Parts: sequence; C-alpha cells; structure tokens
Amino acid sequence: MKMSKAVIDSTIRSEIFFDLFRYAETEGYAYDYQKINDRQFGTIVVDAEGNRRYVRIGVIVAELREDMTADELMAAEIADYNTKQAAKAERAAKRAEKAKRDKEKREAEAAEKKGE
Repeated sequence: MKMSKAVIDSTIRSEIFFDLFRYAETEGYAYDYQKINDRQFGTIVVDAEGNRRYVRIGVIVAELREDMTADELMAAEIADYNTKQAAKAERAAKRAEKAKRDKEKREAEAAEKKGE
C-alpha cells in the first residue's frame, strides 16, 4: 500500500522534531518549546531591546525530484546560498571602499577650502 505524501511528510517532520527535542527532559532547554502544529514548534524569547518575540521552528520536507537526488538538491541549495553570501560580502566590501574614498574626497575638499 502506497502512503500519501501528507502522511510521509508528517512522519518525517515528527522524526526531525523528536530528534531536535529528544534531550528536553534530560538536558533541559533555555526556552519552552511548544508544538504549534504538525509543521512547527514555537517559543517566546526576549530580544536585545527587551521585547518579547515569538519564534517558530519549522520543518520543510522537500519535494521528490526526478532531475536530481535529495543529496544533489541539498548540495545545490548549499552552493547557491554560499554563492549569494559571497556576492553579498563582495558588494559590502565595494560599498565600504567607496565610502572610504568619498570620505577622503570630502576631507580633502574641506582642507582645500580651509587653505583658501
């Protein structure tokens, strides 16, 4: 008998949440994680500004793909993330360099005006 996608995904999510939270009784956690629904657990945390924030932890089960294996999909998503992070870092470095050049230019112009 073939199981439905919903049943399979629900079983996988349950296994993952169990794996994440299995030490709660023995080790204890800093936060009280509560089951929100079949896909999420949540807790309340206090942010750096003293505000209470609701945090959700969710498990997404990727679709089966015919063009790549699960391992290939995971590797592709990691590579995509790393590429985007490298591009983001490069843009930030260029902005910082431009800001430095602009500051030096402003300082030079201000010094020139003082010298007049």
